[in-house]
Amino acid sequence: MAKRSHTSGPSGSHRTLRIGEAIRRRLSELLSRGEIHDPDLTMMSITVGEVRVSPDLRVATAFVLPLGGKDAETALLALRRNRGEIRHHIGKALGIKHTPELRFALDDTFDRMDATRRMFADERVQRDIKKADTPETDEDE
Repeated sequence: MAKRSHTSGPSGSHRTLRIGEAIRRRLSELLSRGEIHDPDLTMMSITVGEVRVSPDLRVATAFVLPLGGKDAETALLALRRNRGEIRHHIGKALGIKHTPELRFALDDTFDRMDATRRMFADERVQRDIKKADTPETDEDE
């Protein structure tokens, strides 16, 4: 008998999605309330866009971006420097047996959205879209 896969597509299982969202919420709270004792983090507003958890629940990657995109590298360094304290707070809040190792990466969602908007605004793309929306008529009629 074949083993059942616990994944529900490329995004992962319901459990990994649920844990990722719980980590995202708690991390956002920690940063907005200034609960991490680091002057670099308390001076900036950081958005946590998404947290992806590995299928084995050992690693969680948080995609973050400082407000306005300024000092992104400083924010990443500060988060990495304080990952132990952050992991401790998240572990207490989640109440799971093993808290995932935290990794931080810049969230490029807004950059990708801007690139997509520019692409759709391109004259050639607009022409192709209009061509695809126009119903073709049969010349034999």
